[in-house]
Amino acid sequence: MFLTTSCCFPEALNIAKIQVNKGAQILDINMDDGMLDGKSAMIRFCNLVSTEPDIAKVPVCIDSSKFSVIEAGLRCCQGKCLVNSISLKEGEEDFLEKARIIKQFGAAVVIMAFDEKGQATDIESKVAVCTRAYYLLVNKVKFNPSDIIFDPNILTIGTGMEEHNLYAVNFIKATSIMKGALPGARVSGGLSNLSFAFRGMEAIREAIHSVFLYHAIKAGMDMGIVNAGNLPVYDDIDKELLELCENLIWNKDPEATEKLLCYAQNHAKGGKAAVTTDEWRNGTVEERLEYALIKGIEKYVVEDTAEAKADLHSYPRPLHVVEGPLMNGMKAVGDLFGAGKMFLPQVIKSARVMKKAVKYLIPFMEQEREELLMQPGHFKEINPYQGTIVLATVKGDVHDIGKNIVRVVLGCNNFRVIDLGVMTPCDKILQAAIENKADIIGLSGLITPSLDEMIHVAKEMERIGLKLPLLIGGATTSKTHTAVKIAPRYNAPAIHVLDASKSVVVCSQLLDDDLKDDYFEEITEEYEEIRQNYYEYLMDRKYLTLEQARSQGFHIDWLSHPKPVKPMFIGTRSFIDYDLWRLMSFIDWKPFFDVWQLKGRYPNRGFPKIFKDKTVGEEAKKVFQDAQNLLKKLIEEKKLKARGIIGFWPAQSVGDDVNLYEEDNFPHTGEPVAKFHGLRQQAKKDSLSAEKYCCISDFIAPRGSGVADYIGMFAVACFGAEQLSKQYEKEGDDYSSIMVKALADRLAEAFAEEMHERVRKEFWGYSPEENLTVTDLHRNKYVGIRPAPGYPIQPDHTEKITMWKLANVEESTGIAMTESLAMTPAAAVSGLYFSSTESMYFAVGKVTKEQIEDYAARKQMRIEDVEKWLGPILGYDTDS
Repeated sequence: MFLTTSCCFPEALNIAKIQVNKGAQILDINMDDGMLDGKSAMIRFCNLVSTEPDIAKVPVCIDSSKFSVIEAGLRCCQGKCLVNSISLKEGEEDFLEKARIIKQFGAAVVIMAFDEKGQATDIESKVAVCTRAYYLLVNKVKFNPSDIIFDPNILTIGTGMEEHNLYAVNFIKATSIMKGALPGARVSGGLSNLSFAFRGMEAIREAIHSVFLYHAIKAGMDMGIVNAGNLPVYDDIDKELLELCENLIWNKDPEATEKLLCYAQNHAKGGKAAVTTDEWRNGTVEERLEYALIKGIEKYVVEDTAEAKADLHSYPRPLHVVEGPLMNGMKAVGDLFGAGKMFLPQVIKSARVMKKAVKYLIPFMEQEREELLMQPGHFKEINPYQGTIVLATVKGDVHDIGKNIVRVVLGCNNFRVIDLGVMTPCDKILQAAIENKADIIGLSGLITPSLDEMIHVAKEMERIGLKLPLLIGGATTSKTHTAVKIAPRYNAPAIHVLDASKSVVVCSQLLDDDLKDDYFEEITEEYEEIRQNYYEYLMDRKYLTLEQARSQGFHIDWLSHPKPVKPMFIGTRSFIDYDLWRLMSFIDWKPFFDVWQLKGRYPNRGFPKIFKDKTVGEEAKKVFQDAQNLLKKLIEEKKLKARGIIGFWPAQSVGDDVNLYEEDNFPHTGEPVAKFHGLRQQAKKDSLSAEKYCCISDFIAPRGSGVADYIGMFAVACFGAEQLSKQYEKEGDDYSSIMVKALADRLAEAFAEEMHERVRKEFWGYSPEENLTVTDLHRNKYVGIRPAPGYPIQPDHTEKITMWKLANVEESTGIAMTESLAMTPAAAVSGLYFSSTESMYFAVGKVTKEQIEDYAARKQMRIEDVEKWLGPILGYDTDS
């Protein structure tokens, strides 16, 4: 068997050849991946397979959750094929229509044991569903019974959940019944699901597969999806391991899972036997709780939890014990599971330990709630849960084992979980979230069409303004797909969760007021990087024409838009010796630590959390203290000076340009005093995306709108650092030489931040009531933007020439520019001010030569010069 979800077709062909040589009797081709065009990929690979005699000698199985992909594959394959798969989940009419098409191609077909009610798990439902499908095919479609292959669902055992213990037995017994009752039909199944609970323990998984096949084949199983090259012979399996596998598969021993895990620990290559002593009891209460959670030891957890609760200095409230040592332990569990060092049964066991600890604390938390409610003026009901989470397998998908595990783990961690089951329509999910006042929605899916349904749910949440975190999980999902296809359609967090253990950590961080903004910012940055990497490597990038991009630009309804506010003055105002003490509280320290290559690991990446990082925390504290001491000294001794300028002008947009006027007369009849030129996004966006093709001119009221609008600019800098740096360097003090430049850079950025706040509240005054924290400012939560030439929103540095001439920047402040248009001093920031509530940051991205030629004409520059300045964003080769 063979599965490919890659565009590396030569490599895929090589793998297929290896699998055939190792004994694979059917070649399974699957192109269901969110990042692939499944139909075209299936056609291409099937055509390639037909040209390889060593591969084409075995039958091909066309495997897809999308029937259009299956049909495309059938049209390309020679000989008799196998289709995987169809089912009754969409009803008889859909089932029969697909079956007739498959019969036309002369193919055999795999029938999954699903119906309108969902997945068959017990013996009776497996037999009933398959029997119904059999007689529909034989009697109504006239299918040859020998071309019918049933897959009665091999499901995961050894998960730690009692209801899963009989899944292997049910499959084997159902197979035996069907082989006797459905003449001619075959039975197949995919074995990877069976042992998924032991992910990472390959020797254990292979042994389980071998033992299961030994018995399933005896019961009548004809074929299975398995790595043919890694299957051990039944008689060659270690006798102890063989007995453990037999007990697990036949559900003979309730401790079979734990015994298998113990076997794995004692026989792992280079591994050590588990500690059987109680030496760990000598640690601190925090260490003991973490150890108990990781090892799944319940014996002492109530005792240790009580000890932690009694430490009122460290944990004043019972909830703090949950949020502190207990959650720290679960975070460690999540990390170990993610690294493949813990396995699903152990995680479930850890969750049970957590539940026992929380259960002990609940009466104390409820007592605290009652006491708070009795206090005068305290009317707010306190929710005893960490949060409410709505979980659902999306419409069209019936797989829910992973979701159920997530439900158990979250429930054990004091989350209220609303499980909507399988095949859940979007409107039901959203209604449940609203009715239950959910804090988070979690979507699960295994088949590829579920990805499209998840996108639909995200878009509907955005449309109705339901700004809840959206978690994405399931075998077919990926971080890349979530970042590229889902997150851009939803302005609240949309996060891919790898597995059940990670769900607790993710949910806790999303619902923690102190952590959620940092966490979302971290995810946003990571996903933006993923998107950039993905699009950079896309082949054959397509672009809109400039006319098409303009017609699909960001068109603001200026009649309903808040009337633009007139600034307090027209023209410029300079600041020659700005008070540096005013800037101290506006400093963003994270880039400072980046200079020193001190990067904490999440959640200790930002300032001041980096100080808690076990690796770099202590050094970060030392550097920060040195910075504070030097900064105070430099300010007190007036070694550094801040100078800047701001200005405002009446403005109107004309196409992709912005015209500025000297006099505030409206409508404007004279010639503009200056003109800023914009670049418009052209790279074709996802056809499902509602994103527009933006240009900075879109944020200024256009000529003919009847609306008077304005634009601002600024340039600020910190002087003196270069001279001081050279002085320190001469003295052999490289540390201080670097430090003073780093501090000057931080002061210049703080100057830009502080001045922008004053502009919004005072000099322009369009947000006079603004009351944001410095953290909010660093996250751009204010109204308006301050884009800078040379940055993604306007990549052309030559726009600074217009700014400098317009405001006499160098004459007024001493801030100059090099021939490359870099500002001097280096600790300088400049940009434009936009006040529109609709204005936003964006990246122009790659542009075509058509736009470059248009831009050059508007700026009255040679095309070659424009291409030089805009080289990084050219969507074509200038040498061709």
